[in-house]
Amino acid sequence: MKTILITGASSGIGRATANYFSEQGWNVIATMRTPEKETELNRRERVLVTKLDVVEKDTVQDAISKGIEHFGKIDVLLNNAGYAAFGAFEAASDRQVRRQFDVNVFGVLHTIQSILPHFRKNNKGMIINISSVAGRAAFPLLSLYHASKWAIEGFSESLFYELAALNIKVKVVEPGNVATDFTGRSLDFITDDSLEVYRAYTETVMKKQMELFQTNVSSPGLIAKTIYEAAVDPSNRFRYVAGEDAKFLMKTRAENSDDNFMAFIANSFR
Repeated sequence: MKTILITGASSGIGRATANYFSEQGWNVIATMRTPEKETELNRRERVLVTKLDVVEKDTVQDAISKGIEHFGKIDVLLNNAGYAAFGAFEAASDRQVRRQFDVNVFGVLHTIQSILPHFRKNNKGMIINISSVAGRAAFPLLSLYHASKWAIEGFSESLFYELAALNIKVKVVEPGNVATDFTGRSLDFITDDSLEVYRAYTETVMKKQMELFQTNVSSPGLIAKTIYEAAVDPSNRFRYVAGEDAKFLMKTRAENSDDNFMAFIANSFR
């Protein structure tokens, strides 16, 4: 029986993935910042709910150790925890810039470094990083989020080669819009009342973004199934695009020049 460790399992994609893998007969280490508030996952058989905050290194190692102690081994690490900062870059505080990278980038690096000794000892393992189509195409007012996801794309691709000789696979899953609380607690608004020049454009883009979230979204369950597909795929496939909107966007990017694609994006948010 295989075991997966999931970060950010308290809601959205992480929770759906924990439930789906459990239903498929896997052991699941469902990690979150406040496990004491969890009331659903800890009722499932073969699910261990424990604390892991990706910005606190001690909790990362502790969660991995508890998972190994409880289930004997870990086969797959799913780096799912993340959020987005939204707004004009000029208005971003130093704290907002650093937090975006602490969670979305450095948190991923910490968990991978912490689990690699276990994977090397077992001479096998798999790392699945939740990236996004935002790691290969950009939208206005999400510059910090895009920067973090493009970093994960490049990091993961390089790591793919680096770990192959150790029989450790690296994969990325790239969802599009997902029906989660992404626009709620997972969105950090960047604002500065003194920068009035950005107000009208920000309101326009936000309206368009909300329309997209309401009309072109995938369920967390669909993303969970794509993650499962990646986890059980024995091939060396690296990318898994998840969601019809994501597939459309990647197809549009591939079939157009940068100038044409960027004009398409710009016109979409006028």
